[in-house]
Amino acid sequence: MEPAARVTAPRPPVAPRRFKVLEAHGDRRVDPYYWLREKDNPEVLAYLKAENSYAQAVMRPAAALEEKLYHEILGRIQETDTSAPTLFKGWWTYTRTVEGLDYDIYCRKRGSMEAPEEVLLDGNELAKGHEYFDLGYVERSPDENLLAYAVDLDGSERHELRFRDLATGKDLDDIVVGVYHGSAWAAESRTFFYARPDDAMRPYQVWRHVLGTPADQDVLVLQEDDEHFELSVELTKSERYVVFTSSSQVTSECRFLRSDEPAAQPRLVEARRHGIEYSVDDQEDRFLIVTNDGARNFRLMAAPISNPGRDSWVEVVPERAGVRLNFIDVHIDNVVLGRRSDGLQSLEVLDSRSGELHVVEQPDAAYTAYPGSDPNYQSSVMRFFYTSLTAPFSAVDYDMRTRERTLVKEQPVRGGYDRTDYVTERLWATASDGVRVPISIVYRRGLNRDGSNPTLLNGYGAYELSSDPMFDPVRLSMLDRGFVFAIAHVRGGGELGREWYEDGKFLQKTNTFGDFIACAERLVELAYTSPRRLAIRGRSAGGLLIGAVLNMRPDLFGCAVAQVPFVDALTTMLDDKLPLTVNEFEEWGNPAEREFYEYMKSYSPYDNVHEAEYPALLVTAGLNDPRVSYWEPAKWVAKLRTINSGEQPVLLKTEMGSGHMGPSGRYESWREEAFISAFVMEQVASVDFETLEL
Repeated sequence: MEPAARVTAPRPPVAPRRFKVLEAHGDRRVDPYYWLREKDNPEVLAYLKAENSYAQAVMRPAAALEEKLYHEILGRIQETDTSAPTLFKGWWTYTRTVEGLDYDIYCRKRGSMEAPEEVLLDGNELAKGHEYFDLGYVERSPDENLLAYAVDLDGSERHELRFRDLATGKDLDDIVVGVYHGSAWAAESRTFFYARPDDAMRPYQVWRHVLGTPADQDVLVLQEDDEHFELSVELTKSERYVVFTSSSQVTSECRFLRSDEPAAQPRLVEARRHGIEYSVDDQEDRFLIVTNDGARNFRLMAAPISNPGRDSWVEVVPERAGVRLNFIDVHIDNVVLGRRSDGLQSLEVLDSRSGELHVVEQPDAAYTAYPGSDPNYQSSVMRFFYTSLTAPFSAVDYDMRTRERTLVKEQPVRGGYDRTDYVTERLWATASDGVRVPISIVYRRGLNRDGSNPTLLNGYGAYELSSDPMFDPVRLSMLDRGFVFAIAHVRGGGELGREWYEDGKFLQKTNTFGDFIACAERLVELAYTSPRRLAIRGRSAGGLLIGAVLNMRPDLFGCAVAQVPFVDALTTMLDDKLPLTVNEFEEWGNPAEREFYEYMKSYSPYDNVHEAEYPALLVTAGLNDPRVSYWEPAKWVAKLRTINSGEQPVLLKTEMGSGHMGPSGRYESWREEAFISAFVMEQVASVDFETLEL
C-alpha cells in the first residue's frame, strides 16, 4: 500500500515579497522576506497566525489520529509519580508530579521517607495565570532554610529571581529581574551569585546579591567583555568554592573564591589561551582539572588550590586512545569520569588514594550512562542514570568501593511494556569520503526488511553534542505501528571524540550533511525502508541539518520535521547584533571572512532553496525564541512556497507565547509530540483514518 493521500486543504498563506539587497564581499543577495524580522509589525503577526490556521486545516483529517496518539502517550506515562529521592544533610529531597498538572512539585522529608512531606515549591501554583512557565533553576541554600528560584514567563530566557523562606513557605521581598541560567549560594546562606545576559542574550556578568538589600545595590563581581565568551557561575560539589567560568566554543578560563568569603576578589586559575579548554572542581586541598591542554581528547590533571596555575598541573589520568573524557563528578575519595568510547557514554571510577581505575559495567551492549542527582561529596556511593533505546531510565546507586549496585527507581511505563518485544541495533554507513558513520536503530520484533517500513531518522551534529540512544515512551506509538526509529550519529557531534566534532564544523560542516544522507541511503540499502517511507527530523542546529539535506537530496525523503531550525544561517551570522551570533563564530566561522562567507553561502538552507519537488515538511518556531529567531523558519517556509515544484504540504506552526524549547508544561509538550507523530504517519505510513491503524 502507498502512504495515505493528502486531503485537499485551503490554499496556503502567501507572504508578500519585499526585496532587500544584502551585500558582503562584493556579493549581492536579494532577500524577499527580510521584512519578516519585524516582530512588532501587525502584518508579521497576522501572517504567522494565518500559517498556524493553515497548518491546523491541513492536519484536520488527522485530528482523530492525533487525539488517539495523545491518549496513547498518557496511557504509557505514570502521570502521578515521584523521582528517586536523595538524602542530603538529613533531608530526603525529590520532585513529584500529579495527574492533570503540568509542572514538578519540589518536596522534602526530614530524616525518613516516612516523615511528613514539606512542599518547597509547586510549579503549578507559580504557573497559574501564565500561558508560558519555566523554572530556570531551583537552588536550596547550604543551611537548607532558603530556596532561590528563577522563573521565565515568556520563553525569552530572561528570568525573575526570587527567594523563599522554607520555614514559612513565603517569598522574601527580594526580587531580581533579568537574570540568566547559572547561580551559586555562599556558605553563609545570605549571599547569592547570579548571571545576567547582555542585549544579545550572552551571559556576560555575574552579580552578588545580599538578602534583605535592594537589587539596585547588588555588586558586579565579574564582567566578560569579549563577545566570543559567555560567563557562568556555580558552586563546587564540596560547597567550598564558587567557580566562575568564561568560555567560548574552543577556549575557557576559570576563576574561584572561597564560598565562606563571598566578598573576596575571584582568583584566576590559569589565563585563557586560544584553543585550550579546562574546567575545575575541588577535592580536599587540590583542584581537579579536565583539559585538552596536551590532549586532544582531554585528560585529568591536579593542582594545589594554593597554587593552581598550569605550572603546577600534574597528570592524574592521561589521554587514552579512543576515549574522550568529557566530565568528572568528584567525591572525597573517588572521582567519577564521564567518558565516551566507541560512541557510548559510559562511566569510570578513579580511586583517589590508590590511583586504580575501573569501568562501571552495564547490562546492555549499547546504552547511555551519566552521573545523577547525589550531591553528597563525602559519600562513597554515586548515583547514576542508565538508559538505552529499549531500557527505561533507571536511577542506580553504585558503591565505588564494593562495586555493588542498587536499583533505586526505574521509569514506570504503563500499558504492559516489555523491552524484549523490541530490537535495538548499531549499524554503520559509509560517507562519501570513506568515513564510517554509526546509526542506532530500534524497532518492534518481527519486522520484515522488505523496504516497506515507515522510518523516522533523527540527527543533530553540532557543538560536540551527542545524540545518545535513550528511551522515550512517546516513541512506542510509532514503533507499535511498524516504524523503525533511527539516530544518525553524524560528524559535528561528539559521539566518536573531539576529532568527530572538529570534522563537522567550520569549513568541514558539509560532512555533517553528507553523513546524514549516507545514513539514510544505508537504511534504504538494507531494506529497512524506502525513500517514500523515510521521514527525517531535527531540532535547532539539527534543523539546519534537515534544511541542508532537503536541498541536497529532496528525492531521498518522504517527509521532514524541522523544529526551531537554524536555516537562515548566513544572514544571521552576518548580523552581530543578534543573540548568540558572535560567540557562534567559533562553531560556524565568521562570514566577515570571505572564505567562510562563500562556504556558508554554499549550504545555508534558506539561501539554497531551489526548484525541486520537496517532500512534505512540518516546521516549528517560537515567537520569543532567543536562540533561533522565529523569522528563520518563517522566511524559509515563505521561500519554499514560491519555489517548491512539489505538491506536498509545507506547514509552519509558530508558538506565539514561547521560546526555543517549545510549549511549556508536559501536557502541551505531549500534544506537540502527538501532532508531529500524526503528521509523520500521515505522510509516510498507510493510515486507515477509520481504524487509525496502519
